[in-house]
Amino acid sequence: MKTRPSPLLPRSLVLSALLTLPLPVLADQAFTDCLDRLRTEAVQHGVAQSTFDAHAAGLEPDMAVLGFLDAQPEFVTPIWDYIAALVDDERIADGRAMLEQWGEVLQRVEAVYGVDPATVVAVWGVESNFGRNFGSRPLLTSLSTLSCFGRRQSFFKGEFFTTLKIIQEGHVAPERLTGSWAGAFGHTQFMPSTFMRLAVDFDRDGRRDLVDSVPDALASTANFLRRAGWRTEERWGFEVALPAGFDAGLAGRRSKRPARDWVKYGLTRIDGSPLPEDTPVSGLLLPAGKEGPAFLVGRNFDALYGYNAAESYALAIAHLSDRLRGGGAFAAPWPTDDAGLSRAERRELQRLLLDRGHDIGEVDGMIGSRTREALKLELEALGLKSDGRAGQAALRALREAGPGPR
Repeated sequence: MKTRPSPLLPRSLVLSALLTLPLPVLADQAFTDCLDRLRTEAVQHGVAQSTFDAHAAGLEPDMAVLGFLDAQPEFVTPIWDYIAALVDDERIADGRAMLEQWGEVLQRVEAVYGVDPATVVAVWGVESNFGRNFGSRPLLTSLSTLSCFGRRQSFFKGEFFTTLKIIQEGHVAPERLTGSWAGAFGHTQFMPSTFMRLAVDFDRDGRRDLVDSVPDALASTANFLRRAGWRTEERWGFEVALPAGFDAGLAGRRSKRPARDWVKYGLTRIDGSPLPEDTPVSGLLLPAGKEGPAFLVGRNFDALYGYNAAESYALAIAHLSDRLRGGGAFAAPWPTDDAGLSRAERRELQRLLLDRGHDIGEVDGMIGSRTREALKLELEALGLKSDGRAGQAALRALREAGPGPR
């Protein structure tokens, strides 16, 4: 008598069995299956199977990176907090020191690419704090995870394959390829595909290395900006004053007009003087609405925007570059009664929270979830409403409360 094959299990039983598995187990299996598919695709993108097997075969997913897809600080942080942390006294002093230390290299970079030293150093300062913070996430782990889960998988697959090619071509050692959750790496935080297109070997050692070669990183940044449309000797823009009753509908970085039009609409320099005669065709940027600082911005601002597609980011770079040249802070105040904190003030706030018994981890000036939660609890204990935002009002309240656990 022949043995009859067992009938297929009902789908409901299969689903029930799967649902009993822990989520990490399901994710690990899905990731393993995805890596198998990526191995086949990688060859079609110029990655040798031996390279893939040596550097990607044993990867494990980092599911934490998925939470960053919709939480980039340029888009969720109030502009006054964003600028206060990125353009503070520390970064200005450090940037001026870098201008002096790397002056000879920066002069050569400017001669080749036409981008001034202050702008290049400003990008360096904002992107990695002058090489102090590259990011700690292994690129291959982050990019393989993002290639298999979440949205934009196709984009991240391309970055994953390109990272393997960077290793394959010997530009950067795999253990040195750590960076942001999205895969940006090095002194000036290039994405892998940007590295392949625009990184240069400025120190002429045979490798394009944005991790261990400052000259390569600075020159590659200038090359990026030049290719993005940077115009030598043209300013990025400047702060302006708006007339009473100004129509904010005229604003917009892309809505560029000649200076004579802006004069007709009543715009002046922030000090009330006429717009400069050499003002290029510009758009009006109102990062906090017409009640806050206003700026006329030209093509060079657009080039900065191209580095990281957020107007707040481009404004931080532009403002820091002005401060490095000796310029002052914005004249018009932000439309808030609770201004942002510098990094020194953020560290002070964290120390006060530690003194009051909160476990927030390292005092680093980075306002993460543990700092926000501790701040919310502490301020509520003081009888104040709080959403966990670290501003001047919160710092002032902690100072007045005094040190020591409650």
